[in-house]
Amino acid sequence: MIDLLGRSGHLDEAMDLVRTMPMQPNAIIWASILSACRVHKDVDLARNVADHLLKLEPDEDAVYVQMYNIYIDSREWENASKIRRLMEDRGVKKTAGYSSIAVAGQVHKFIVGDRSHPQIMEIIAMMEEITHRLKSVGYSPITSQITVDVDEEEKEQALLAHSEKLAIAFGLISLAPNLPVHVIKNLRVCEDCHSAIKLISKLWNREIIVRDRSRFHHFRNGACSCNDFW
Repeated sequence: MIDLLGRSGHLDEAMDLVRTMPMQPNAIIWASILSACRVHKDVDLARNVADHLLKLEPDEDAVYVQMYNIYIDSREWENASKIRRLMEDRGVKKTAGYSSIAVAGQVHKFIVGDRSHPQIMEIIAMMEEITHRLKSVGYSPITSQITVDVDEEEKEQALLAHSEKLAIAFGLISLAPNLPVHVIKNLRVCEDCHSAIKLISKLWNREIIVRDRSRFHHFRNGACSCNDFW
C-alpha cells in the first residue's frame, strides 16, 4: 500500500500510513518511499527518509546512490558532493553494474563500455543501428544521467555503452525475431536506458523483459509495465 501511494504521488498519505503502522517500518518500506521521492521530486522528504534508511543499512550503497541522484536531479551540487564524501568516509563502495542475457543455454555478461565479447563488432554495429533508429523517431539521450564533467557527445557515448543496452543489442542479433529478450541487471535501470528500451521494443517489435534491482520491467510496443515508475 505504501508503494502504491508513493507511485501515485500521495507521499503525505504514505507517510501517514508509516507513522500509524503497528510495527516499525523496515528498509524495504523506506526504500519504496525514497524511490517515490525521486520520481515526484520531493527532496525534503527524501532527506528525512534517507536518514532512517542509513540508520538501518549504513553500508548499503543504494541509499547513497539514490540520494546522490536526487540531489543531481534537483541541481543541488553541493549536497551531491557531500553524499560522495560521506560514502568515501564510511568506506562504502558503489556496486559495479552489469547485465546478463542467456542465449542458447549460455549466459553472456556485459559491463558498461565492455569490449571483451567475442562478437563485440556485431554488437557495436547493432548499437549504431539502434542509435540511428532511435534518433530518427525523436529520441534524445538524457545526458543529465552522466555526472562527470565531459562534453555532451561524450555523455551520449557513455549512455550508449550502458550494460543493459549492450545486452539487448546482443539479444537482437542472436535471438529469433519471435523470441522475447530477457535481461537481468544487478542495479536499477537508469532513466535514459528505460526511455530507450521502450522505443527499441516498438521499433523492433520485440518484447523485452529487464529484471533490475527493484522490479521487473516488461517492455512492449513502446510502453513498460511499470508505467514509468522506474
